[in-house]
Amino acid sequence: MGADGPRYLNRELSWLDFNVRVLALAEDPATPLLERAKFLAIFSQNLDEFFQVRVAGLKDQVFAGVRGRTPDGMTAADQLDAIVERAAQLVERADNVFLDQIVPALAENGVRLSTWAQLDDDDRVWAAEQFDRRIFPVLTPLAVDPGHPFPYISSLSLNLGVSVRDPSTGERRFARVKVPSLLPRFVVMPDGERFVPLEQVIAAHLGELFPGMDVEETVAFRVTRNADLTVEEEEADDLLAAIEMELRRRRFGRAVRLEVEDDISAESLDLIREELELGDHDVVAHGAPLDLGGLWSLYAMDRPELKYDEFVPVTQRRIAPDEEDGPPNIFSVLAEDDVLLHHPYESFSSSVEEFIRQAALDPKVQAIKLTLYRTSGDSPIIAALIRAAEEGKQVVALVELKARFDEERNIEWARRLEEAGVHVVYGLVGLKTHTKTCLVVRQEGDAMRFYCHVGTGNYNSKTARLYEDFGLLTADPKIGDDLLQLFNYLTGYARNIDYERLLVAPHSLRSGLVELVRKERSYGAAGRITMKMNSLVDPDMIDELYAASADGVQVDLVIRGICCLRPQVPGLSDNIRVRSIVGRYLEHSRIYRFANGAGPDEPVLLIGSADLMPRNLDRRVEALVEVVSDPLREQVEAVLAVELADDSLAWELSDSTWRPVDRRHTLETHLELQERAAKRSVVELR
Repeated sequence: MGADGPRYLNRELSWLDFNVRVLALAEDPATPLLERAKFLAIFSQNLDEFFQVRVAGLKDQVFAGVRGRTPDGMTAADQLDAIVERAAQLVERADNVFLDQIVPALAENGVRLSTWAQLDDDDRVWAAEQFDRRIFPVLTPLAVDPGHPFPYISSLSLNLGVSVRDPSTGERRFARVKVPSLLPRFVVMPDGERFVPLEQVIAAHLGELFPGMDVEETVAFRVTRNADLTVEEEEADDLLAAIEMELRRRRFGRAVRLEVEDDISAESLDLIREELELGDHDVVAHGAPLDLGGLWSLYAMDRPELKYDEFVPVTQRRIAPDEEDGPPNIFSVLAEDDVLLHHPYESFSSSVEEFIRQAALDPKVQAIKLTLYRTSGDSPIIAALIRAAEEGKQVVALVELKARFDEERNIEWARRLEEAGVHVVYGLVGLKTHTKTCLVVRQEGDAMRFYCHVGTGNYNSKTARLYEDFGLLTADPKIGDDLLQLFNYLTGYARNIDYERLLVAPHSLRSGLVELVRKERSYGAAGRITMKMNSLVDPDMIDELYAASADGVQVDLVIRGICCLRPQVPGLSDNIRVRSIVGRYLEHSRIYRFANGAGPDEPVLLIGSADLMPRNLDRRVEALVEVVSDPLREQVEAVLAVELADDSLAWELSDSTWRPVDRRHTLETHLELQERAAKRSVVELR
């Protein structure tokens, strides 16, 4: 136990704290208006996924009678009780942000979110025409009676529960009408300024779906189901077929949450809830329209004055295209020195995508090997791999089929790659391949030379414009040898691999980081550990940091999401400071710096794909690579300095409470500092 509580914070409640920090951006009047709507949409979608996966998993534990406790001392039932209470508070807060802040502010800027009741007669005539032409033909009423069982409600679909009465017999019936997901979430009125929720337009015309019946009540509702995959890989002869089967089963997962409008009648609520086999505590009542994730459709409006200023990434001078000759030969550039990339401040398309594009076209390139965890729908990288295979090169793509909620897309890409002649591998039994690595084998004279990319983010051109990440392009032969061994391990059979410049999970990453922490402890008060990651959950790694703090080591942690470590607790973590930054760009990079890792005042600095969670350290294939070049290391350290000095976006964790730091700058300050760091690297590398 800590000073006056457990040694660890609860993982699930810490995640809810992270989503509070997302919601705070929607609440902040300094955030551009449509960006506030976007952050509210992200908050809503985050909560959906949390219930689909984490809450569903806890319910499975309770159902199975699991009585074990998490490292913080809570049972699954304890966690569910705490989550229900906390989530209800957050939903009410989000609804209030939407109704009391965002809706009025949008109206002041000519964007009116109207209800059906606020429309005049002319508006309703126009809406009725739209309903008849575009909406009515795709609606299907499903009755609930002795001859028609309660219909299956798909996860996260928006539905109308309709109570009707037969005027001849007085008999009351219930029906369900699904709001089509292919139609826009809001109906745009002719003036282009007013938006009416689609479900309200449908509700106003239910008489056409139930002719001759009296519609007595209409209520919107939404169901969340268990969406986690449970694939028995050891028993699966064909992993691809097993994943496809499990994806079909996902549609029929157990219901875990019911969202309803807060004015629903007790009769309708009880009927829906009982049919879904949910308890009272599984019901979430909303004052705002259901599914605020639909606000993405508002964000798509062409109103640049209501969004962040457009940002154009820069390209480092060494790999920048020449006006006449185009991009330089990237292999010649890397033969001279490494290139460090910081996305989205530095362009992904003119660096990583260009690297793979040139590899596909270069006649000297013999092979390309790459891991794909998540990629975009129009991926230039996929196109380059297909082109390389068509050119006769040996192309290997390790496609992770178990990338949550991207499984179907990855299956589609895997098939397209296979059809083009790419060697597609689906990963290792029991392990997700989460590392972001690429190896290019090029014949130069009588020898083969390796060119490599190791990153913290996915090979995804869309998220590379939205997520903050690092990537290292290098021709270092030691890294090349390590990656060659790693890919052989991923595609074949290997044990006891000795990596020289990489820390790889589940082999050497945990032990390597523990060794670096303990070495820093030997320097006492002269020791310094700085880590930036998405999540810190692993209790053994937390204990190592507690021990370092006890020895006087100064520990600074920048953690975007979950943090189970309790900082600033006397006698436990006096020398540990934790902060979080959530802003315009998802702070996705992982950086691990040990001030004396290579000797007194000789730091070791690593970047890569791994957070400090049990799954990353023990159940995934991850890789961290050391940045050894002094100029490149200084670039990363400059970014860490910005993160640790930020007073525009940062929150700080003290014991178990997150609080925003004293705000002395605008929300744009963090972005401006990072932009300057990126542009400075361009100038310094000329």
